[in-house]
Amino acid sequence: MIYALDTNIISYFIQDNKRVVDYIRAKLAEGNSIVISPISYFEIRRGFKYKEAPKKEKAFAQMCELFPVGEMSLAVWERAAEIYGTNRKQGKPIEDTDILIAAFCIVNGYTFVTNNVKHFTNIDDLLLENWME
Repeated sequence: MIYALDTNIISYFIQDNKRVVDYIRAKLAEGNSIVISPISYFEIRRGFKYKEAPKKEKAFAQMCELFPVGEMSLAVWERAAEIYGTNRKQGKPIEDTDILIAAFCIVNGYTFVTNNVKHFTNIDDLLLENWME
């Protein structure tokens, strides 16, 4: 299985949160893989541009050496547009970054790991796990 980490899970990992670090170690030991969504990469990097945190920035750079940052294919953008349209028609708008991360995971068949499950409950076909519960 391949797990894609949400921005909040990446932040916990950078902060050396024992629960997240243990989950990652366990999942890797089971033969699973970890990937970083390009949208989560953007969210983390923009935070560093706003607020300097050299130790965390270094930890994130090391993390990106361990786990690949995914690519956004045209299929991901198409799926994101579908998610947007469906949820907007239902009166359940979702943030664009959340839509893009969800589409990235769905198209690639990744399980999405987040501590913000409620942000993603209206997205069909998205496999979710919360490693903070």
